[in-house]
Amino acid sequence: MIDFHFDTRTVKPHLKKLGILSLIVLLSVILLYFSHLGHYISLALTVFFVMCLNMLLEAFFGQLEYNPYSYNTIIYAGFSLFVVFIIVTCFYLSSVAINDPSVYDMKLVVDTLLHSARQYMIVTFPFILVFSLALCKSNVTLVKEEGFYSYNLLGFVLSFLLLAGEVIVFQYTKGKLSFLPAFVINVFCAVYLYFECMLIGTIIANLIVAFHEPAYDKDFVIIPGCGIDKEGKPYPLLQGRINRAIAFGEKQKAETGKTIRFIPSGGQGPDEVISEAQAMKNYLLEKGYRDEDVIVEDQSKNTYDNMLFSKRIIDEIDPSGKVIFSTSDFHVLRAGLKARRVKMKAQGIGARTIWYFWPNASVREFIGLLSQHRVKQGLILLGLIVIYTILTILF
Repeated sequence: MIDFHFDTRTVKPHLKKLGILSLIVLLSVILLYFSHLGHYISLALTVFFVMCLNMLLEAFFGQLEYNPYSYNTIIYAGFSLFVVFIIVTCFYLSSVAINDPSVYDMKLVVDTLLHSARQYMIVTFPFILVFSLALCKSNVTLVKEEGFYSYNLLGFVLSFLLLAGEVIVFQYTKGKLSFLPAFVINVFCAVYLYFECMLIGTIIANLIVAFHEPAYDKDFVIIPGCGIDKEGKPYPLLQGRINRAIAFGEKQKAETGKTIRFIPSGGQGPDEVISEAQAMKNYLLEKGYRDEDVIVEDQSKNTYDNMLFSKRIIDEIDPSGKVIFSTSDFHVLRAGLKARRVKMKAQGIGARTIWYFWPNASVREFIGLLSQHRVKQGLILLGLIVIYTILTILF
C-alpha cells in the first residue's frame, strides 16, 4: 500500500507566493528585453518554471497531508506534469540561445510558449490513445455484461471527444494561420489542456487514495450502498465494499485488539424489497458479526447523504471516534470529497472492482467531480484562456 501521511498537517498549503514570483519574472523579462539581454529570457523562464514545479509539488504533498480528498490535489497533480513539459521547452530555448543566437529572439520565445498547449497534446497523444481505447473496450464489455444503459456509454463519448480534439489540432495547425483562426485554435488548445490536466490529475489522485491503507485505530467504518438484487441481497459490487470493510476490521483486531463498528448506509429504492443498509446488515450478521456491532443508516439516497447521516449517528455515539469508509476503488476520491464536505475527517479504503468496470466508472467519477466547484474551475480555465490569448496577440 502507498504510505502517504494523510491528515497529519493542520495548515492548508497554498500558492500565494506564485503570484508574487510571476510578477517578478514578468518584470525581469521586460527588463532583459529592453536592456538587449534577451538571450537570458529563456534562462529566466526556466528558473521560473522550475520554481513553479517545486511549489506545485510541495503544495501537492502538503495537500495530501492536510486533506487528500480535495480538488486542489487534482489540480496540483495534473498541472505539475504540464509544468515539467514547459521546463523541457525552456531548456530547448536556452540551448537555441547558446548554440544559434542568430535565430533566437523574443518572437521565438513567444511562439514556443504559445504552442506549448498543442505540443503537450502531441506529446501526451499516446496516453490519450491508450486511455481512449481502454474506455471503448470497457464500454463494449459493460454493454455485453450489464446491458445497454446511457451511463455505460460515457466512455465512448469521452473517447470521441478526446480523440476528436487531437484530430482538430493536427488538422488545423498545419501551415501559417491568420489571426482569427489562430486565436480560435489556441483558445481551443487551452481549454483542451485544462480538461486533460484535470483528467490526469483525477487519475493520479484517485490511485493514491484508492490504494492508501489508513492506520488501524478506527472506531467506525461507513459502507455506502450501491444496489441490491430482487431478493434483498447485495450485488457483487456492494459485497466487495462490505468484504473490504470486514478485512480491514479483522486486520485491525489482529494487530491492535481494537474492534471496529460497521455503519452500513443506504436507503430503500422504489424497486428494492428492503433498504440497502438492512441488506448489508443481514450480510454482516451472516458473517458472524453481532447485532450491536452493526448500526444501520437507512435514510440516505446518495453519497452525500451517506456521509451526512452516518456522521450524525457517529456524533451521537462518540463525537471523537475515528472513522473510515469502505467503497469501490474508483469511488474513494469522490466519497472522500463528500465526507469532507460534511466536516467529517474520514479516510477511505477501496474495494477492487472488475477491470472493465474501472475505466468507465472513473469517467463517471471525473464528470461528477467536474460538476462541482465550478467557480474555482472557471477561474483556472479563464486564466489559461487569457494567457494564450495574450500570447496570440503578442505573436
